[in-house]
Amino acid sequence: MRSVELFSGCGGLALGLSRAGFHHDLMVEWNEEAVATVHHNRRRNLRHIRDWPLEKRDVREITWGGFVGLDLVAGGPPCQPFSIGGKHRGHEDARDMWPEAIRAVRETRPRAFLFENVRGLARAAFADYLRWIVAHLRHPEMARKDGEDHAKHTQRLEACGLPASYRVLVLQVNAADYGAAQKRHRVIVAGVRADLAAELEPPPPTHSRERLLWDQWVSGEYWRRHGLAVPADSDIPATDRATVMRLRGQDARPPEKPWVTVRDALAGLGEPNGKANHVFQDGARTYPGHTGSPLDQPAKALKAGDHGVPGGENMMVRDDGSVRYFTTREAARLQGLPDTYHFPRSWTESMRQLGNAVPVQLSEAMGAWIAATLGEDDGARMAVA
Repeated sequence: MRSVELFSGCGGLALGLSRAGFHHDLMVEWNEEAVATVHHNRRRNLRHIRDWPLEKRDVREITWGGFVGLDLVAGGPPCQPFSIGGKHRGHEDARDMWPEAIRAVRETRPRAFLFENVRGLARAAFADYLRWIVAHLRHPEMARKDGEDHAKHTQRLEACGLPASYRVLVLQVNAADYGAAQKRHRVIVAGVRADLAAELEPPPPTHSRERLLWDQWVSGEYWRRHGLAVPADSDIPATDRATVMRLRGQDARPPEKPWVTVRDALAGLGEPNGKANHVFQDGARTYPGHTGSPLDQPAKALKAGDHGVPGGENMMVRDDGSVRYFTTREAARLQGLPDTYHFPRSWTESMRQLGNAVPVQLSEAMGAWIAATLGEDDGARMAVA
């Protein structure tokens, strides 16, 4: 299946989509450092990555007409305008690239699209703008007129009376529910062309907190897997105690796979050794609201930060209660990137790229969902034929 990708960053979305069966005709990223990271790994001839056609370009300069007939347009429009850690200016922010994402859909008319953004996009403050995004993606052919603001454009789109060109679905997801070792809440905006015989249903989670708690506090399998003694009941976190008691009264374990914890993701890596992005960084400390990620839960969402690396989100709490920053290699594991994927730049720059990345597990799950949806359309057409 053919795709193009906007705002590719260091490659998390692209790797997941590649694993889900999509072949990229074009990938676009304007940040020189992120492009350098992808090109560095492409030269290393890694699987899925060796053929990535990544270009350092501004998406506003691209004419997409040469890519008509694609299966998928994908991307993560810059999230700073909607991020809780940003300035909350939304569509008034010059970094808002949703209009460009929608233009790519308009000019390529793909069978499907898949966009990822921070959960701040779903905040009440941005409800009108999300409404505009959805309305415009339903009718991408109806571009905004000169002098027409978003409110008037939304009214015109919703009142046009024409059948929608795309069926659009907005999902709020937690990457941990799809196998990532992070509690990373995101908004997924997906759509399929309305003339296809495929329905877009929300993808069921593959992993769950309850299954992790079962493995930890009911069966004890989690601790045995890591060669640890099963802790006493007094060690059950207060926030989990009621759920654990309920699970112990059940006959069957939850059907999903367990959430992946920091300890799971970093198994076998060992302490920082100065090699292959696994370098110790001094200066980690806790303060109110920034207490690090416990080893036996999925990590807090890695963040890029406007002024360096936010300590609380990008550090671990070790078994003895001390804290240290995640190394680049550890952060890459939390984002689902393989150990063969190297980051040639500084720790601060590499962590910025990783903090902006889409977890590979989440992008692969969403890509597989879209691929299966398009496969339903292919199957329906074959049956008719």
